[in-house]
Amino acid sequence: MIDLLKSLKISSAGMNVQTTRLRVLAENIANADSIPETAGTDPYRRKVVTFKNALDRSIGIETVRINKVTTTKGEFQRRYDPTHPAADKDGYVQLPNVNSLVEMMDFREAQQSYQANLGVLDVSKRMLTNTIDLLRS
Repeated sequence: MIDLLKSLKISSAGMNVQTTRLRVLAENIANADSIPETAGTDPYRRKVVTFKNALDRSIGIETVRINKVTTTKGEFQRRYDPTHPAADKDGYVQLPNVNSLVEMMDFREAQQSYQANLGVLDVSKRMLTNTIDLLRS
């Protein structure tokens, strides 16, 4: 029974980090087309989530946690638009370093990971319920 409780904690930790990852990916997608208002201002920078293992002392095992959310250092895209207020002296506007296709693929992967953890949580819960029912009879 203790192993079932551990699986519940592990799955919930996995769901928690994937929820944060989904939020960050949604923010990246939402800002993929944002352009600065004035020249010399950087556009939105893509954010990424990194994970780490951390000991959960209550169950005595390591679970996944958020390490940090950081911005990437990739190059900004550029578009020629000399009439835009954020255009540089050559007429180029810097665009976010976000590739919507990559973000959508990462989003789908995070959704699948969340669903997998939810499935483990559901199976563990049913097994725990069945064990309790057996002990009652």
